Amino acid sequence: MMNPRLSVLVLLVLLVTALTGCGYNTLQTTDEQITASWAEVLNQYQRRADLVPNLVNVVKGYAAHEAEVLTRVTEARAKVGTIQATPELLNDPQAFARFQAAQGEMTSALSRLLVVAENYPQLKADASFRDLQAQLEGTENRTTVARNRYIKAVQDYNVTVRRFPSNLTAMVFGYKTKPSFTVENEKEIAKPPTVDFGSPPPAGAK
Repeated sequence: MMNPRLSVLVLLVLLVTALTGCGYNTLQTTDEQITASWAEVLNQYQRRADLVPNLVNVVKGYAAHEAEVLTRVTEARAKVGTIQATPELLNDPQAFARFQAAQGEMTSALSRLLVVAENYPQLKADASFRDLQAQLEGTENRTTVARNRYIKAVQDYNVTVRRFPSNLTAMVFGYKTKPSFTVENEKEIAKPPTVDFGSPPPAGAK
């Protein structure tokens, strides 16, 4: 008769082997990758939001009458701040879509602000504006990288959740597919602002 302790050990080994073969470890690993990559996405979005107040103030100093553009950027930043980007958001496609839409509005508002700035030579020459613009461009590049990593992590995870036999393990432990950035959203975010250098500066521009 087998020793009880040995029996327990054998059962544990079999259980671990079964879980490994059914994708449990892969689910754990890919889920952690999603959490880490999402944290970096949020970090870069927060960096962008932190630049907005200073950017708006500098532009206001040269183009105070561009009230609509300045207000739109400020309101977009405020809207982004109302969305709680908690880990639970990754399990709620509708909440994720709202977050995505808010960030898209921020991108659009900032693009419009930079287009307007092209009409103000003294603003473009301002050292503070140039520094903020460089920081914004760098942040957008890092955001793109972070989003791409998140998209890849979600793709790997979702494949594991859907593919047999790991889908059975996912069902047992409650793992579900997670939302990702849509192709349309990616194209919109990645689209650089259209700048017409031939546009004459508006009346009253410094």
